[in-house]
Amino acid sequence: MEKTSTVETGISSYPDLEGSTAIARIQWAKNTYGDSLVMSTSFGIQSAVLLHLVTQQIPNIKVIFIDTGYLFPETYALAEELTKRLDLNLLTYRATLSSKEQEERYGKLWEQGEAGLDQYNKMNKIEPMNRAITELKAQAWLSGLRRQQSQSRRNLSAVHQQNKVTKIYPIIDWDDATIYKYLTENNLPYHPLWEKGYVSVGDWHSSSPLKDNMTAEETRFNGIKRECGLHLDSGASDYQI
Repeated sequence: MEKTSTVETGISSYPDLEGSTAIARIQWAKNTYGDSLVMSTSFGIQSAVLLHLVTQQIPNIKVIFIDTGYLFPETYALAEELTKRLDLNLLTYRATLSSKEQEERYGKLWEQGEAGLDQYNKMNKIEPMNRAITELKAQAWLSGLRRQQSQSRRNLSAVHQQNKVTKIYPIIDWDDATIYKYLTENNLPYHPLWEKGYVSVGDWHSSSPLKDNMTAEETRFNGIKRECGLHLDSGASDYQI
């Protein structure tokens, strides 16, 4: 891959990957970070794309899956299907408190406005991911974010530093047509709830089908927010992601 420019991060430097292909970005990450490279998956609507792309290049890469305990049955079914089909090296992380314990202590946090959602996401997503990054000694993280998904992701670069970890988004510039083409050509499935109108799938209590006059962002967290925090700088010294 031609390296024409370099982006400085303060911790390390890396080539400008904006004009590269998804495969080239994955290969660069593999060559640069080796065993300290991980990837994450939510087994969401189009997760099969990045899982297939990456495992074709790095078959035994550590795949981090954050299980909140509130995922749709269809999500668990898709996770099982893709894990078997792609022979994923899947590592599942969960909150330190079970969903039952959380509700007994705090009630249904997802019904308690933005502050409740922030607390819920910190316990069920950010802390488990931070723990995964720490335990696996990961220096870099492949993720399937795309600019077309939301306003909050529109200005993301293909690679950047998020706190102490380098984030690489191989399919950052893919549009929905490219996703569909890849899934079709490789006989890969969309999430089962795609057929029921879901364009983004997370927890059952915070995801809804796309309806008339709604944006994709409004189908998550009752439209209060789009990002759960996994892909934002934490601003806290105890978080590495």
